[in-house]
Amino acid sequence: MNKKYLIVIAIIICFIGLNKIFYSTYLKTLELKNNRLLINTEKMEPQKLFEMVSNIIEKQYIEADLNHQDWSRWKKHYKNKIKTEDDMKVAIDTMIASLDEPYTHFLTKEEFKNLNTSIKSKIYGIGVNIYNDSGKIRVFSVMPDTPAQRAELKPNDIILKVENIECNGKKIDQVAEMIRGAKDTYVSLTIKRDNNIFEKKLQREEIKIKTIETKIYDNIGYINLSSFLSAEMETEFQTALEETKNCEGLILDLRWNTGGLLDNAVNIAESFVDSGPIVSVVTRNGRKNIIKADPSTPKVHKPIVIIINEASASASEIFSGAMQDYKLATIVGHKSFGKGMVQNVIPLPNETGINLTIAKYLTPLNHDINKKGITPNIIIDTGDFSLDEKKDKQLIKAKSVLIELINKNKSLRVSNNM
Repeated sequence: MNKKYLIVIAIIICFIGLNKIFYSTYLKTLELKNNRLLINTEKMEPQKLFEMVSNIIEKQYIEADLNHQDWSRWKKHYKNKIKTEDDMKVAIDTMIASLDEPYTHFLTKEEFKNLNTSIKSKIYGIGVNIYNDSGKIRVFSVMPDTPAQRAELKPNDIILKVENIECNGKKIDQVAEMIRGAKDTYVSLTIKRDNNIFEKKLQREEIKIKTIETKIYDNIGYINLSSFLSAEMETEFQTALEETKNCEGLILDLRWNTGGLLDNAVNIAESFVDSGPIVSVVTRNGRKNIIKADPSTPKVHKPIVIIINEASASASEIFSGAMQDYKLATIVGHKSFGKGMVQNVIPLPNETGINLTIAKYLTPLNHDINKKGITPNIIIDTGDFSLDEKKDKQLIKAKSVLIELINKNKSLRVSNNM
């Protein structure tokens, strides 16, 4: 299986992946209430909602010339023609497509609901991550202390059916939606493991999603950051730092991390950057908002290696770009995705929303990485993706590089004490 087709989807997060719009890197001003985006329950006719979206894009989109076009033409084209919700969606999607920019996206009621779910990081389900392997739905990983773990589901299991509905050929989000459900309800899965086929009946429960996984390899701490989207991420990361505080070096794994909240990227960077800019946000009028590290935040000073790949994007690139610019980490892996644009999620009537590109960001040294990505200090392509750590070339290289850095750090300390 070629890694570029890997789509890791938590049952609780059904839209983050390379085949979806990245709902990531929001402005610090993103309005949250109780760790949720505010939902606009106002009812509005489809024609009026279309016109509202058109006005918002015209006034706030990053490029004032709106891809060199007369924006008023859209209102003229669809005047008095939009009667239904479907008409409205087609019109809005067509209008947005004219911007020729991949990140601005109209959010339907269901998509807006899913975004809220991911920020809150809780849902009722069974606790697995799944991916599409050439049309087969496989288990990527099983979350601890969840119905899936208690039912002894394992990585590489193939989910053949959900409630007797065939999964082969279905999209990830379709299967995720089939597996999720109300608390304490049951779902039946038909599983294939090697040559054995069997059925598991699991009771759904509230799943608390951790976006951070911590391991310790001898004197090396390993922290996997699967997303920057969780509202609990800063707390989780501080816990991970505490768990690895006695390690002499850290590996921070950002592979398959497609981004998340800008606040999270900044807050985590502040654990390492003593002072100075972490990221600059440049709006359509050229105004530059420089977000700086808080010098009073406790800092971690030890050798660090960051692993990235072609799916590391957005907030992942903000963090790794800052660490690379300040020479606080050695970057290992594949060049990152290259998403240097900033979106703001704006709630709209009818419980919908728009994910609108309103700015771009620059690294501390003013590098614009949009469509360019972060180039690792040490490039390691993995070939076929493997769940086996012993075959994970990027992780193996990261450990080797970190050991060298730790030993070099020890030698410097000895020399300074002579």
